[in-house]
Formats: sequence, structure tokens, C-alpha cells
Amino acid sequence: MSHVTQIRGTARFTVSLPAALLRQLDAMAREKGYHNRSLAVADMIRDRLADHRREYGGRAIAGTITLVYDHHRPHLQEALTDMQHEFRDLIVSALHVHLDHHHCLEALVVRGEGMRIKTLADRLIGARGVKHGKLTVTTTGKDLPG
Repeated sequence: MSHVTQIRGTARFTVSLPAALLRQLDAMAREKGYHNRSLAVADMIRDRLADHRREYGGRAIAGTITLVYDHHRPHLQEALTDMQHEFRDLIVSALHVHLDHHHCLEALVVRGEGMRIKTLADRLIGARGVKHGKLTVTTTGKDLPG
């Protein structure tokens, strides 16, 4: 690791990047409204740390499970509801949207132990009749500095 300078709780370090990558970073930072590179880089580091930490295990995570399915599929809604009841301690909130005559979108906000959330997501997404599903995970925030 390279030299790190600490100033009142903030660490300063040097990063070397190809010039084209730096230009892309600066463009993205402007587009997203970051006031400086440090804020953009810190946000990206937090995002990657959350991904890294969510590599499940016993850590608490938060996120969403999004499902798109045909609600006319026999027994599908009942099966999805049964699975959700089995993991009710992980589900904070649920949103059900009618996309068209046949299709529904369900978004579940989840919080709890990472491996259990992954198990729930895998079972829901893998249910016969679910056309698309995705687990999006973030941190609970407790393990990341401001």
C-alpha cells in the first residue's frame, strides 16, 4: 500500500489512472453533480464495499427483490406469497404494480442476514412463471463511514 496522509479523520492518498479513464471519471462526476473527484471516488468505493460485503455470510444487508410475472399463470401468485410468508422477517415492505392485463411487477424491500436474503431471492426468481427477477443489494449503512 502507498503512503496515506491523515487530516482530521480524512485520509489522503494518490491514485494513478490512465488519462482517458480520468476524463471519463470527471465527466461522470459532473453529470452526477459531484462537487469534486474525491466525493465521486468515495461514493464509488462505498458502492464497491457494499457489494464486497454483501458477498453474504452473516452480515446484515438491505435491498430489493424485483419480480415480473404473468399473474394468469396458475398457482404462481400463491407460491410467491407462500415463499414470502416463510421469510416474512426479512421483508420490510412490498409493492405490487399491474403492468398490463397479464403482467405484474412486485418489488420487495428486504433487510436481514445476507445468505437468507439470497436464498429468498433465488427461490422467488426461480419460481416457474417468473419472467424476470433481480436482487439488488446495498448496505444497511452501519458498516460504512460517512
